[in-house]
Amino acid sequence: MQRIQYHQYGGPEVMRLEDFEPARPGRGQVLVRVRAAAANPMDWGLRSGAMKMVTGRTFPRGLGHDFSGVIEAVGPDVTRLGVGDDVLGGASIKASGAFGDMVVADVKAVVSKPANLTFEEAAALPTVGLTAFQALTKKGRLQPGQAVFINGCLGGVGRAAAQLALARGALVGGSCRDTAAQDARDLGIDPIVGFGFDPEELNGRFDLVIDTAHTLSDQGAKKLLKPGGRIVGLHPTPATFVKAALPGPFHVLLAQAVPEDLEEVARAAEQGALRVPIARTVRLTEAMEALTELEREGTPKGGKLIITTG
Repeated sequence: MQRIQYHQYGGPEVMRLEDFEPARPGRGQVLVRVRAAAANPMDWGLRSGAMKMVTGRTFPRGLGHDFSGVIEAVGPDVTRLGVGDDVLGGASIKASGAFGDMVVADVKAVVSKPANLTFEEAAALPTVGLTAFQALTKKGRLQPGQAVFINGCLGGVGRAAAQLALARGALVGGSCRDTAAQDARDLGIDPIVGFGFDPEELNGRFDLVIDTAHTLSDQGAKKLLKPGGRIVGLHPTPATFVKAALPGPFHVLLAQAVPEDLEEVARAAEQGALRVPIARTVRLTEAMEALTELEREGTPKGGKLIITTG
């Protein structure tokens, strides 16, 4: 068995493709033979040590969160899924390790893969889909017929949020690069504005604002809201948690592994209401070079980097 792992926190140069011995699944866990995994900025953030208070100082550490594959073994008390099931899900922040042949994950973060999705399509879903779904429903409390503005509507989470909101009967507006406006229009987003837009132009039109790009000022976001509206930020920091604790429209999301929510995301993808584009697919043996390019240069653009195994 091989996986991408690292022996100290640091930049992409600390990554190694090495042999490893998969752990046996513990209580409430499953061991998955990975078929595909998807890269997220969170992955290199963890590798750089941004959350070392959570991830600790035990090495080597595996890299990667989102995956799809086939269950190889289950731990005690696991009854919802079984050996041989096709699944998608996410490894825990503390353990990670999805960029490899095998990964152990908590069963609460794993659900059945829809049969009409490829393993590559399924691996692209967990982080962006779950974050978008919980921003809309848990923090945003979006209802059919309401209007949501997504700042950064063509990023991974933004695109997922737009599709899920439209599927729930909401009206969706958003911001994106001027050159990508047609892509947003094709999704059904209207109105569409550039990142440098004047919030006064859309004053009081939205029940919910989701800031995926982290470029809206507090006052700008508030101008977009109808009375009683809500603003959801997706960049949890001590300052944003303090702001969210105060009276007002601001809320901050730290996505949680909830199987019912991930099942909703998978169901939306199964029904064609959610599609996460894939920009590039590479084998595990080629993945470190591709991950380095993505981290340093932001390429490929327009979709997920997928890593395949087996």
